[in-house]
Amino acid sequence: MKISITKPGILTTIQDNGRKNYQAQAVPRSGVLDDLSARIANIAIGNDDNSATLEFTYAAAEFKAEADSLIAYAGDGAFLISEGKKLPPERPIFVPSGSTIKLTNNPEGAITYLAIAGGFDVPEILGSKSTYLTGHFGGYKGRNLQSGDFLSSRKDLTMRSQHILHSLKGNQISWPSWYVNRSRLLPADRKTIRIFPAGEFNWFDSESIINFLSKEFSVGLNSNRMGYQLYGNKISRRKNEELLSTAVCPGTIQVTGNGDVILLMADCQTTGGYPRIGQVAAVDLPLCAQLKPNDSIRFTEISRDTAEILYIEREKQLSDLKLAVASRF
Repeated sequence: MKISITKPGILTTIQDNGRKNYQAQAVPRSGVLDDLSARIANIAIGNDDNSATLEFTYAAAEFKAEADSLIAYAGDGAFLISEGKKLPPERPIFVPSGSTIKLTNNPEGAITYLAIAGGFDVPEILGSKSTYLTGHFGGYKGRNLQSGDFLSSRKDLTMRSQHILHSLKGNQISWPSWYVNRSRLLPADRKTIRIFPAGEFNWFDSESIINFLSKEFSVGLNSNRMGYQLYGNKISRRKNEELLSTAVCPGTIQVTGNGDVILLMADCQTTGGYPRIGQVAAVDLPLCAQLKPNDSIRFTEISRDTAEILYIEREKQLSDLKLAVASRF
């Protein structure tokens, strides 16, 4: 299976679930911003959860199937269209050789993932195929994709992928009636982000804490894969101490010296010197990934234990979805 990029859009990179064991060596995790959407796309075509996907930022991208291919997509940044027909998300889609697929805007979010049966075949570096743009390594030549790039899938398909491909293969684009319902794994309110207190939570005065947990913040224009600048009420300290550089990770919420809020994302540094006021629950990081500039969000506090329980529950739901897909074939 092979595709060529005819239009790369604003930013398109190859990402999997990231580098999880090298933060101590100052290597960021990188990987997908929205791990739920990426995993749903992989599950829909029988891939391993961690198979490399294409991460599209917004729309305006286009690619061509250079060979018969089995794909799936998920996320809220774009819809896939071929010959004027919208292709449905969250399910396997057979695309015959020569088909051109365009991405058009979905106003609901920012990021969309494309999975191909077998996963995209790029070198594994430090246990991951993810692109780390700042470090110029991983993914496809350590960079964002460009027009004329050719991408192939791995040839060792899972038995599940082989069965799905066999059931759909033909002379035209086709897909089944069933789909993997991503919305069932998301909260009804997608603009309220659950956080638990981080290491320096008690460094801030009571009024700032109340505002942080009750007032809206808007996403700044200068937000990117490293982090989001959030604008709202300034956060004031009651404890004026300097913080030695300490561990941070995707989902860490820092407060700068002038009281602004930064939400760290997938390509964030591994340590930082700003005090940490909160940590986004892992299950809500996909909601953060889909935020666009000027979107408004609120934070609400939960316990660390609750965040862990929510994570375990979501993993069980994903395991059940894999079994449900397997039962179709």
